[in-house]
Amino acid sequence: MNLYAEARAGALHVQVGEDRIDAAVAIRFKDKMREIALQPSDRVVLDLSRVTFVDSSGLGAIVAVMKALAPARRLELAGLTPNVAKVFRLTRMDSVFTIHPAPEAAAEAAAVRHGG
Repeated sequence: MNLYAEARAGALHVQVGEDRIDAAVAIRFKDKMREIALQPSDRVVLDLSRVTFVDSSGLGAIVAVMKALAPARRLELAGLTPNVAKVFRLTRMDSVFTIHPAPEAAAEAAAVRHGG
């Protein structure tokens, strides 16, 4: 599971370097995200722009990461591809997560929120 993390604009940005988050990688994804999330930041932005497929196991893993971070930190999503966005819409998870159209938009939203 390839995840790339960097601190950007007061948030920890994590890019998923895989095209799928499914049953085959869900547990590794969760474990790696828990490791990465040890880095301090108020927000964690998960960049899904390379992910073209998420199944129920993948969705469950993303929700588990969100729950592991709460209540102290928020997990925000960015760059959902059409198929992945559809999964979030159909499961109504789009009302649970803050979703940004692109990773850059997450940084801009933070700047606006904090008057920057």
